[in-house]
Amino acid sequence: MRFLLSAVALACALPLCADEPATHPGYRVLAQDRGRVAIVAQDGKIEWEVACKHNSHDIALLPNGNLLLHTTPVTVVEMTPKKEVVWKYEAKPKEGYKGRVEVHAFQRLADGNTMVAESGNRRIVEVDKDGKIVKEVALTVKKPDPHRDTRMVRKLESGNYLVCHEGDGCVREYDATGKVVWEYALDLGGRPASNGHGPEGHGTSVYGALRLKNGNTVISGGNNNRVLEVDPKGKIVWSIDQKELPGITLAWVTTLHALPNGNLIVGNCHAGPDNPQLFEVTREKKVVWKFSDFKTFGNSLATAHVLDLKGATR
Repeated sequence: MRFLLSAVALACALPLCADEPATHPGYRVLAQDRGRVAIVAQDGKIEWEVACKHNSHDIALLPNGNLLLHTTPVTVVEMTPKKEVVWKYEAKPKEGYKGRVEVHAFQRLADGNTMVAESGNRRIVEVDKDGKIVKEVALTVKKPDPHRDTRMVRKLESGNYLVCHEGDGCVREYDATGKVVWEYALDLGGRPASNGHGPEGHGTSVYGALRLKNGNTVISGGNNNRVLEVDPKGKIVWSIDQKELPGITLAWVTTLHALPNGNLIVGNCHAGPDNPQLFEVTREKKVVWKFSDFKTFGNSLATAHVLDLKGATR
């Protein structure tokens, strides 16, 4: 009986195709959409939730069990499971700038500081436990826009920063002084540009990028409707096109997790209820896990942290 119940719960959490392995362990998912942040268990039940009306573009579960959340366009907080805010940073216009500021990316660093990317201010800051800015790195932005200067940003093991510039359609790597040491500009992949957030929209509004251990960079293309892996010279060495995976159409491609076994977990935002919000794909382009929960979340699930992944890069 215990085995039967476990099998039923797993089936609910893993809407797999018939030819996909039924032994996949499934995942817990932390994400934000529809006015809430929630952790969804493998059986589809909500383990934890808190109100959050801001459409977040980054999210994290910290090693101490607290959550790093994006609660307003300019605010990042650390919240305990008891929903107590124990740390907060609010981005404000820098000296000499009077325009709007938005935050789209943040990361808790190994030294305990928090990296925050500030669109509008066109900078990365590192903030200490007291909310004081201890480091600032200016960004190169060719098409300034407080909503589109940046999307996903990650500090690399080298100390450099990998920055997705949505408006520029470009991923740039900066050293600690703010010098651009590498960049990759997205193209349209042979398709005409078109408007829209769903599968019909197509452009170069890049969302995410991760540096792999082999030195290549994997990119979630936003409305480019593709996932790309490029080598240090900018050559595409692996990709997923919009309709290459059976039963999945890519729309605004967002979340990225690189797993130690080479698989990728990919976020598929604005793709509609006929498509999963997240999926895991092998290097042979076989989908081995899908997440579709349009009851807890909706069609604007832009960021997610898939939990319990040892050794993953995100």
